[in-house]
Amino acid sequence: MPTRNISLTPEQDAFVQKVVEAGEYQNASEAVRDALRALQQRRREDALRLKVLRMQIAAGAKEVVRGYFVEVDAQGLEAYLDRLTAGATADSR
Repeated sequence: MPTRNISLTPEQDAFVQKVVEAGEYQNASEAVRDALRALQQRRREDALRLKVLRMQIAAGAKEVVRGYFVEVDAQGLEAYLDRLTAGATADSR
């Protein structure tokens, strides 16, 4: 397995030491590898969220081109968002 030297802040070092001493990991390398796996997972999830958001934006843009939209002025925006939120809350029950 490749070896790499890394620098940790004192707080990070103390945290790694704490989880090793608590028996959650056999050593610091295991703790850091687990943290990297969590980072990789978070990045995969972020990429998926971004992909879904882009798909939703594209679908919304197509609806606007087709004329399916509601125009809301600045004064009515808060009330409009409240109605949307209330509808979403009612739908989730």
